[in-house]
Amino acid sequence: MEQNGTAGNSMEGDVDLQFLLTGGELVKVRSRSWQKKRFYKLLEDCKTLWHESHKTFNRNQTFSIDDIDSVRKGRQSEGLNKYTDPSEEERCFSIIFKDGKKNLDLMAANGEDAKRWISGLEKIITNMHKLNSQQKTEHWIINSMRKADRNEDNKMNLHELKHFLRQINIQVDDTYAEDLFNKCDTSKSGTLEGSEIKLFYDQLTQRQEIDVIYGKYAQTEGQMSAEDLLNFLQTEQREMVTKEDALRLIEKYELDGTAKQKKHMTKDGFLMYLNQEEGSIFNPAHKHVYQDMSQPLNQYYISSSHNTYLMEDQLKGPSSTEAYIRALMKGCRCVELDCWDGANGEPVIYHGYTLTSKVLFIDVIKAIKDYAFKTSDYPVILSLENHCSVDQQKLMAHHLISILGDALVTKPLGDTMPTHLPSPEELKGKFVIKGKRMNKLDAAFNNDSITEEETVSEEDEAADYKENGQKDNPTKPQTTQKSNIKLAKELSDIVIYCKSVHFNGFEHAKDKQSFYEMSSFKESKALNLAETSGTAYMHHNMDKLSRIYPAGSRTDSSNYNPVPMWNVGCQIVALNFQTPSEEMHLNQGRFLPNGACGYILKPEFQRSLSSQFDPNNLTEGPWLKKKTFHVMVISAQQLPKINKDKESSIVDPLVKVEIHGVPADTTSQKTHHIDNNGFNPMWNEQFQFDIHVPELAMVRFVVEDYDKRSQNDHIGHYCLPLTSVQNGYRHVPLLTKRGDVICTAGLFVHLILMDAQ
Repeated sequence: MEQNGTAGNSMEGDVDLQFLLTGGELVKVRSRSWQKKRFYKLLEDCKTLWHESHKTFNRNQTFSIDDIDSVRKGRQSEGLNKYTDPSEEERCFSIIFKDGKKNLDLMAANGEDAKRWISGLEKIITNMHKLNSQQKTEHWIINSMRKADRNEDNKMNLHELKHFLRQINIQVDDTYAEDLFNKCDTSKSGTLEGSEIKLFYDQLTQRQEIDVIYGKYAQTEGQMSAEDLLNFLQTEQREMVTKEDALRLIEKYELDGTAKQKKHMTKDGFLMYLNQEEGSIFNPAHKHVYQDMSQPLNQYYISSSHNTYLMEDQLKGPSSTEAYIRALMKGCRCVELDCWDGANGEPVIYHGYTLTSKVLFIDVIKAIKDYAFKTSDYPVILSLENHCSVDQQKLMAHHLISILGDALVTKPLGDTMPTHLPSPEELKGKFVIKGKRMNKLDAAFNNDSITEEETVSEEDEAADYKENGQKDNPTKPQTTQKSNIKLAKELSDIVIYCKSVHFNGFEHAKDKQSFYEMSSFKESKALNLAETSGTAYMHHNMDKLSRIYPAGSRTDSSNYNPVPMWNVGCQIVALNFQTPSEEMHLNQGRFLPNGACGYILKPEFQRSLSSQFDPNNLTEGPWLKKKTFHVMVISAQQLPKINKDKESSIVDPLVKVEIHGVPADTTSQKTHHIDNNGFNPMWNEQFQFDIHVPELAMVRFVVEDYDKRSQNDHIGHYCLPLTSVQNGYRHVPLLTKRGDVICTAGLFVHLILMDAQ
């Protein structure tokens, strides 16, 4: 078997790669007292990092480059910031993993070595991302073959072949395994080697469904001419394209030089095209910011997090700056800070009256400043829940102003009193504070003098949480009134566009509430309003912001369904980002288009004052654009094993196709399950969905491991708005429960979204 990894081939001779392959000692940092030297090196496959371990069992440990989300230079992680000295900044770096795995905090011998580790790892990660789907498949299969080759003789006997098939998630009976082995063992030596392994690989990765499609359109010397490809693109993919577009795809994806000269596409080139963004279910035109970003802030859905500081549950889990970094890196644009008096006069953030750990307010603001605009340039809203004394509030204001500097909005844009909220475009690179304010915004222009402090009512969410706590704890003194808090002028003055006020009904809000005043709604109240007064709620959201938050009873950090809130135009639908759940999958899908910038322009009918749209009672109007959505689930490729520790464990996959939108559109259908095949299961099952309001509909594909005795296990999923779906034969990437891409896995489907007859 070949020994060089595909990811490393294009880096051959690179000094940083050679440095990683040689390896070296790094100090692993867990605490002030636990800082130990360990040897780390990149293995020859250029895809696996090995490190020594002093555990009694499993002394040699590895992890895949695929598991790494990013590499952070310096003391950027909470652990390194807390447990190392500022003088060691140049020596430090952190490996951040996908799927919520704990960071690996490391210190090199000197700054130069640290730079080489960081540079080498980043090059390898970038290279891995550049691999096309076919190369990733080869990479994965070769790696699995290497693991199956137990005696490391670069040959594969029948026993090793069976072990390999289990590795790649195929359960086959002995007869099939033997037939496949004999077919490929052309030398009759009893082992597969060299070209025989290549033959075995070709047999294994043959895609019958692609053969059929390619065969239908390859009408020129057994290959696809530019005209044949154009015919396919127009007929099957329903794309408005020209022959020039077909020639561009041949130039881009055809690997065979002779075919490329003839302006032909071979089957390998065709498969390559289908596995790239042009062949993806997700419209590549929506990968970048393409919407109008000059509308007022309240005209957008805004990706929002609840109790952002928490890594786990709401009662005893850790609070961390890392939680803010992760949310911001996922495109979150509204984060929450629960602020309380801390020791030594420094305010802290934690979930009050619980055993969650505390994190310094100043550390959180520094982390937010560093990571706010790495994935999106559009504004970040800091939602303050303030429980601090006046003195510590003054310190909060000081930290916000001194750390965030000019990026903090401290007065209205322009020289005159505004009449509506500014746009995301106008607020690019800015921080907006949401919280209590003593007076009207006009005071910023007419120098109204106010006292140094004033009493205001506490945030609605804080009051709801206390009330919920009383229900759960009968020993707590019962209070029916909201508490008041003293508010410092310094903190009040930097609340400009998001002043928190209590909601007293839609009529009161219409008559008395200014455009910059916004209310927060507990999920149950918001859902009740959405169901009973959908049109009124939507009109309220046309010129004001609404924030929705989970019930205080969700102590496990579970989530509510955000879709009914979006259906009535609520913008800040705050979810527990740390909890992998269907609700977070929907949130990730909702904010996938528009460059995943965290802002999605609401449909026109949710922004037009004449609109009478009600998601629960559909009438004629511009929102009603009836469509028929045909979905054929054809096949899947390389589904991961659920129980990796159990060698004989093979998945029995099925696929669910769900529509999420207005109640009339919300439904799901599923395929039958296929026994013992996660490598290349094939269903060829067709479904039809009737869609009434396509602009609010999302489609979610879920692959599950069928279990007749218990709940099915989640294998992977993918969610996106129906308006971002491409027609035709498409590959669907799959994500883990936590929303990270499963590199080699995917679905193959055929889709047609058409006007209803």
